[in-house]
Amino acid sequence: MIKNVGIIGAGTMGSGIAQVAATADCKVKIFDLNQDALDKAKTALEKILNRLIEKGRIDAVEKNRIQGNISYVSDMKSFSDADMTIEAIVENIDIKKKVFQELESIVSENCIIASNTSSLSIASIASSLNKPERCVGIHFFNPAPLMKLVEVIPAIQTSEATLKTSVDTIESWKKVVAVAKDTPGFIVNRVARPFYSESLRQYEEGIADFATIDWAMKEFGGFRMGPFELMDFIGNDVNYTVTETVFEAFYYDPRYKPAFTQKRFSEAGYLGRKSGKGYYDYSENATKPEPNKDSELGQNIFNRTLVMLINEAADALFWNVASAKDIDNAMTKGVNYPKGLLAWANEKSIDWCVTELDKLYNEYHEDRYRCSPMLRRMKDSNQKFNL
Repeated sequence: MIKNVGIIGAGTMGSGIAQVAATADCKVKIFDLNQDALDKAKTALEKILNRLIEKGRIDAVEKNRIQGNISYVSDMKSFSDADMTIEAIVENIDIKKKVFQELESIVSENCIIASNTSSLSIASIASSLNKPERCVGIHFFNPAPLMKLVEVIPAIQTSEATLKTSVDTIESWKKVVAVAKDTPGFIVNRVARPFYSESLRQYEEGIADFATIDWAMKEFGGFRMGPFELMDFIGNDVNYTVTETVFEAFYYDPRYKPAFTQKRFSEAGYLGRKSGKGYYDYSENATKPEPNKDSELGQNIFNRTLVMLINEAADALFWNVASAKDIDNAMTKGVNYPKGLLAWANEKSIDWCVTELDKLYNEYHEDRYRCSPMLRRMKDSNQKFNL
């Protein structure tokens, strides 16, 4: 039973994870060398809990209970009694390894040492430990208290006991767990790539502008945000780096090839909302461009992006990255897709998916548009995804 939890990093993600664990009645210590970061985390939690009181979600007693479960520490030696530690610091594997080595000299032999990395190799991180079998990936999505999904990623070194305890713990924190293979991007950051990349590709081909593509994905797909709105929200620099990392990690598979448009926007400092300008202008008096609301154009844009997303989800299943259920849960509960992609494939029909992908491949003759063997086999045997 996990009762004492250590969080490394007092940033937005670390603080969010701490709130989740503390709400589930764990005793949590947040560690950061930067006292200012610790102070900001404490102040931010106070504001969040006060907002929850205003909305009637919690009362003052619950607020005090949650706050009482969290302490803020500047010495990692405070983790000596931890049952589980979760690292939520910069996405740099060398820094993570160094931290894990120091951590292992402090915690007990049975303490689980987890990383919240979104895409780095868990096996590589685990290799820094004397007991790598205690290491696991536990990837929350931002904001951690609100997003239901958590990806749990066992490395090849991870013991069955570590995996089971991790899954049981995260589920006891009222999260939906998707267990993913230790491959680049895990589930969400792998499967979601075409939402951005195929939209950028259609823009670069001159098929439509940013506003029209965003409109099409919301109008015909029911997505809450269009791809360009979402990239501006995430930050073009962050989104581009993830794409580039996944591309390199997959040995430059053209399916994950980054777009020059996003690279140039990042280089220009057009990072999105945080810089005031991205694919859209966020200055005070700016007006958002009007989309071309041509139904046929919009439907074609949506269908092309959707079938690429379905293909990626099917390929993740083909390579045993996760179960069909976990893949669909990951996309609906991790990034708020309106439907699971494999469920969408069943709805559109596997035959439709294969036909649309083959059309794209026959037009471009690029490996980017190759149909997953999973879809082709299912079409040949007249199957649907078992969800």
